[in-house]
Amino acid sequence: MELFMSKKTNILFPILVLAMALFLFAGCHRQNSARNLYIQAVMHSELNEKEAAIANLNAAVRINKKYSIAYSLLGDIYQEVKEYEKSAAAYEKATKLFPWSFDDYFNLGKVYQIMERFDRATPAYSRACELDKNHYQAHFNNAQCYYVLEDYDNALKYGLRAEQIDPNGSQIQKMLGGIYEVKQDYEQAIRYYKRILERESDNIEVMTSLAMAYIKTNRNEPARELLNAIIQKNSDNALAWRYLGYCYLKLEDKDNAVASYIKAVQVDDTDWDAHRGLGVAYIFKGMNGDGTVDEQMKAKAIEQWNKSLKIKPDQPNADRLVKLIKGYSE
Repeated sequence: MELFMSKKTNILFPILVLAMALFLFAGCHRQNSARNLYIQAVMHSELNEKEAAIANLNAAVRINKKYSIAYSLLGDIYQEVKEYEKSAAAYEKATKLFPWSFDDYFNLGKVYQIMERFDRATPAYSRACELDKNHYQAHFNNAQCYYVLEDYDNALKYGLRAEQIDPNGSQIQKMLGGIYEVKQDYEQAIRYYKRILERESDNIEVMTSLAMAYIKTNRNEPARELLNAIIQKNSDNALAWRYLGYCYLKLEDKDNAVASYIKAVQVDDTDWDAHRGLGVAYIFKGMNGDGTVDEQMKAKAIEQWNKSLKIKPDQPNADRLVKLIKGYSE
């Protein structure tokens, strides 16, 4: 019996060795095939032969489903040809297989941001920021996405880190000003807007934001000066005219308030907010000493409020405006 088992073992052992060798050879052959396809894809990509490169890479990952760099390059090429869904799917595979790749996480966030899927972009960018704590664009883009998602605390967190990386970046300073403004920290918003204007004195967008922050903090005179400066540069700036009308209302300058709002709706007749403000200005202008309102001014106010509601029926506090129209119509 022992002799029989010895003979059987002697026969089986070479067979097992041969089978193992064949298995290893097949595995190596598959790995080499995938690698060769990847190298061909790189060559095709360099020659701008995107379709051929994509075909090679898809073949490579069919052979080796754990080929992370092939998925990474596939994501890059799909991004170049603007097939963002496929690009994101490839980067998702790459990041799962190799979760230490900054480039793959950054690009995954980027394509999700392009597709406006900001809730998917932020986790990718956040991981990219973990992997490279000094990468300005990753932190800036993440702040942008959180801002759109109205997650202002995280927008501020990543925005402030981006500012630390590049203290002179106008884009991030503008964003931080906007974040502080929506958080109603107007002093900080003003500080950032002023810093930008020290370098870009003709930046009308920032001048307008600064003027509005001034109005919010009851600094109406500097706001008026700034808005008039904007209008001198661009007399067709409807937003500046509207803000100026509001500023004059706060300064109790009724005539200039009406004139400014009229100019705002002349420049942009679709601005529901300007029509609404003009109605308010007409009421203030028509107020008599006994608390009554001049009938002509009242009619003009109602006309403007109706226009405002027609343009944007679902505007904020629409029900309040309806009540005002009803009240002044009686």
